[in-house]
Amino acid sequence: MTSTERGEAQPLRPTKQRTAVVEALAAFDDFRSAQEIHELIGRAGSNVGLATVYRTLQKLSEVGEVDMLRTEDGEAIYRRCSATHHHHLVCRSCGATVEVEGPTVERWTRSIASEHGYADISHTLEIFGTCPACR
Repeated sequence: MTSTERGEAQPLRPTKQRTAVVEALAAFDDFRSAQEIHELIGRAGSNVGLATVYRTLQKLSEVGEVDMLRTEDGEAIYRRCSATHHHHLVCRSCGATVEVEGPTVERWTRSIASEHGYADISHTLEIFGTCPACR
């Protein structure tokens, strides 16, 4: 059985377009929309279509190379991923982001899943607020 048949993410083949997206992601630490990333790529002189940026970000998210979260209004935003499981504290005004680890959240998630008989669980947690600079 191959890793694809087991549902494991495959590394992405490096293409010119994917390289442009990855290089754009390296230019910032906060979360950005696909449209903002597309604009960065264009300003850097690369010609990558917006649909390609969306597809590339989705694939990078699927293989764990970028964090993706949904804003309060449902927009997907992206940034380079750190290697460990974590959650985000996000400023709803400027988008500043702090990675937080939550052992209490992890215990609570396992407890709730167990209480309801669920196995093979995963979760995301994003906390939105206003950062000190924007208050």
